[in-house]
Amino acid sequence: MRTTSRFRISSPGRRPRRSVAGLVLACAAVAALTGCSMEDAICGGGEYPVMTVGSTGSACVPEDEDPPKGYVRYPEGKVPKHVDDKWDLYWQTHTVDEKGEIIKAPDAG
Repeated sequence: MRTTSRFRISSPGRRPRRSVAGLVLACAAVAALTGCSMEDAICGGGEYPVMTVGSTGSACVPEDEDPPKGYVRYPEGKVPKHVDDKWDLYWQTHTVDEKGEIIKAPDAG
């Protein structure tokens, strides 16, 4: 009786292209189906971003807590979600004053 191997041994240092392409497609499909983004989030799950009053600093606060002293929530509709998104870039040169008014940041140069 003759038996043949069902496994193919490839040359050393050579990888099948299909597995790499398949892995990339699988990762992209999971991200698309779960609504996940490949971009870096400003804050982790269960947190929201806050900004310093009068400066361009920011932090992340647990959703069940108020901002610490000297910090405020971002104005509605102007909250950065991902690193270098539209609002993240905007708040690098703008801030809010003690009255809650949006101003050009003093340290924006």
